[in-house]
Amino acid sequence: QRKNPFSNDDRLASKPVHIHRGDPTYGRPPEGSKTERRGKDAHSHVGKEVEELCLMIRNTGRRGEDGHLSVTFGQLFETYVTISNKVVGILLRARKHGLVHFEGEMLWQGKDDDVVITLL
Repeated sequence: QRKNPFSNDDRLASKPVHIHRGDPTYGRPPEGSKTERRGKDAHSHVGKEVEELCLMIRNTGRRGEDGHLSVTFGQLFETYVTISNKVVGILLRARKHGLVHFEGEMLWQGKDDDVVITLL
Protein backbone atom coordinates (compact mmCIF):
# COMPACT_ATOMS: atom_id res chain seq x y z
CA GLN A 1 0.00 0.00 0.00
CA ARG A 2 2.93 2.38 0.57
CA LYS A 3 3.72 2.36 -3.16
CA ASN A 4 0.11 2.37 -4.34
CA PRO A 5 -0.43 5.60 -6.34
CA PHE A 6 -4.20 5.30 -5.87
CA SER A 7 -4.05 5.25 -2.07
CA ASN A 8 -4.79 8.49 -0.26
CA ASP A 9 -4.11 7.06 3.18
CA ASP A 10 -1.36 9.20 4.75
CA ARG A 11 -1.04 6.84 7.75
CA LEU A 12 0.64 4.24 5.54
CA ALA A 13 3.32 6.64 4.35
CA SER A 14 4.21 7.75 7.88
CA LYS A 15 4.93 4.25 9.22
CA PRO A 16 8.56 3.13 9.42
CA VAL A 17 9.44 0.73 6.64
CA HIS A 18 11.80 -1.53 8.61
CA ILE A 19 11.46 -2.53 12.25
CA HIS A 20 14.13 -4.79 13.70
CA ARG A 21 13.80 -7.44 16.41
CA GLY A 22 15.62 -5.38 19.02
CA ASP A 23 13.09 -2.58 18.66
CA PRO A 24 10.61 -2.49 21.61
CA THR A 25 7.70 -1.96 19.16
CA TYR A 26 8.63 -5.07 17.13
CA GLY A 27 5.64 -7.42 16.86
CA ARG A 28 3.27 -4.95 18.49
CA PRO A 29 0.46 -2.94 16.94
CA PRO A 30 0.87 0.84 16.71
CA GLU A 31 0.02 2.60 19.96
CA GLY A 32 -3.53 3.93 20.02
CA SER A 33 -4.65 1.79 17.06
CA LYS A 34 -7.84 -0.25 16.86
CA THR A 35 -5.69 -3.38 16.73
CA GLU A 36 -4.07 -2.49 20.06
CA ARG A 37 -7.52 -1.84 21.58
CA ARG A 38 -8.84 -5.21 20.34
CA GLY A 39 -5.79 -6.97 21.79
CA LYS A 40 -6.30 -5.34 25.18
CA ASP A 41 -10.00 -6.23 25.13
CA ALA A 42 -9.20 -9.86 24.28
CA HIS A 43 -6.59 -10.04 27.06
CA SER A 44 -9.14 -8.68 29.54
CA HIS A 45 -11.79 -11.18 28.38
CA VAL A 46 -9.42 -14.15 28.76
CA GLY A 47 -8.41 -12.89 32.21
CA LYS A 48 -12.06 -12.90 33.28
CA GLU A 49 -12.49 -16.45 31.96
CA VAL A 50 -9.42 -17.59 33.95
CA GLU A 51 -10.90 -16.03 37.09
CA GLU A 52 -14.22 -17.76 36.41
CA LEU A 53 -12.45 -21.11 35.94
CA CYS A 54 -10.61 -20.70 39.26
CA LEU A 55 -13.91 -19.86 40.96
CA MET A 56 -15.46 -22.99 39.42
CA ILE A 57 -12.60 -25.13 40.78
CA ARG A 58 -13.01 -23.46 44.17
CA ASN A 59 -16.75 -24.26 44.18
CA THR A 60 -16.56 -27.86 42.89
CA GLY A 61 -13.16 -29.01 44.16
CA ARG A 62 -12.26 -30.95 47.29
CA ARG A 63 -9.57 -29.91 49.72
CA GLY A 64 -6.64 -32.34 49.72
CA GLU A 65 -4.14 -33.20 52.44
CA ASP A 66 -1.87 -30.40 51.21
CA GLY A 67 -4.66 -27.85 51.72
CA HIS A 68 -5.15 -27.16 47.99
CA LEU A 69 -8.46 -27.59 46.21
CA SER A 70 -8.46 -30.25 43.48
CA VAL A 71 -10.91 -31.48 40.88
CA THR A 72 -10.63 -34.05 38.09
CA PHE A 73 -10.57 -32.84 34.51
CA GLY A 74 -13.69 -34.87 33.69
CA GLN A 75 -15.67 -33.29 36.50
CA LEU A 76 -14.44 -29.80 35.62
CA PHE A 77 -15.11 -30.31 31.92
CA GLU A 78 -18.70 -31.40 32.53
CA THR A 79 -19.33 -28.44 34.84
CA TYR A 80 -17.45 -25.73 32.95
CA VAL A 81 -18.35 -26.67 29.36
CA THR A 82 -21.84 -25.24 29.91
CA ILE A 83 -20.16 -21.86 30.55
CA SER A 84 -17.42 -21.97 27.92
CA ASN A 85 -16.30 -24.46 25.28
CA LYS A 86 -12.70 -23.26 25.64
CA VAL A 87 -12.02 -25.01 28.96
CA VAL A 88 -8.70 -26.57 27.87
CA GLY A 89 -7.31 -23.31 26.49
CA ILE A 90 -8.33 -21.45 29.64
CA LEU A 91 -6.72 -24.18 31.78
CA LEU A 92 -3.47 -23.83 29.84
CA ARG A 93 -3.53 -20.05 30.32
CA ALA A 94 -4.23 -20.46 34.06
CA ARG A 95 -1.28 -22.88 34.35
CA LYS A 96 0.97 -20.45 32.48
CA HIS A 97 0.14 -17.81 35.11
CA GLY A 98 0.76 -20.25 37.99
CA LEU A 99 -2.85 -20.48 39.14
CA VAL A 100 -3.42 -24.21 38.56
CA HIS A 101 -1.30 -27.33 38.19
CA PHE A 102 -1.90 -30.56 36.27
CA GLU A 103 0.28 -33.23 34.71
CA GLY A 104 0.82 -33.39 30.96
CA GLU A 105 1.03 -30.92 28.11
CA MET A 106 -2.57 -31.13 26.91
CA LEU A 107 -5.83 -32.51 28.29
CA TRP A 108 -8.19 -34.52 26.12
CA GLN A 109 -11.84 -35.21 26.92
CA GLY A 110 -12.37 -38.88 27.73
CA LYS A 111 -8.69 -39.83 27.77
CA ASP A 112 -7.66 -37.46 30.58
CA ASP A 113 -10.87 -37.38 32.63
CA ASP A 114 -9.02 -38.68 35.71
CA VAL A 115 -6.20 -36.11 35.61
CA VAL A 116 -6.24 -34.04 38.80
CA ILE A 117 -6.25 -30.26 38.45
CA THR A 118 -5.07 -28.43 41.56
CA LEU A 119 -5.88 -24.80 42.32
CA LEU A 120 -2.75 -23.05 43.55
